[in-house]
Amino acid sequence: MLDLGISKMALIGAVALIVIGPEKLPRVARTVGTLLGKAQRYVSDVKAEVNRAMDLDELKKMKESVEEAGREVEKGIYSTKADFEKDWSDVTAGLEGAGSSSDGSTTSSTWEPPPPEYRRPNKNWRLKRGATPQWYKARHGVRRQVQSGAARVARYRPKPK
Repeated sequence: MLDLGISKMALIGAVALIVIGPEKLPRVARTVGTLLGKAQRYVSDVKAEVNRAMDLDELKKMKESVEEAGREVEKGIYSTKADFEKDWSDVTAGLEGAGSSSDGSTTSSTWEPPPPEYRRPNKNWRLKRGATPQWYKARHGVRRQVQSGAARVARYRPKPK
């Protein structure tokens, strides 16, 4: 890049003062400053866009690798499932004829979960949820009774001395 020191900046300023003149120099300096600012903003925007594109490419590669790993895991699960089912059928092949239990009934090959247990509903749930202690309500200023405006004014009116 440019290596601009104090002495070089002073030399550029002196040449600009002689060439442009003292009347137009402030306006030219402002214009040059705005153009440099715009150029810096443009360069930073281009850098940000390039970084976003690179990040997007990295994310796409990462997504593809994760999807590939997922496919491999899925294939492994299916192959393990097939192996298990084959082994299970080999093991249970000899048990097909011995499907009767001691009481004479035959057992089924599918297992059914037991029906869900009955739960008694909580009947007074509104009462239980609203059972805030009176001392808590009094301490935190929770209104327990409705007061009219006149009663509130009478209650909080300063007492005559």
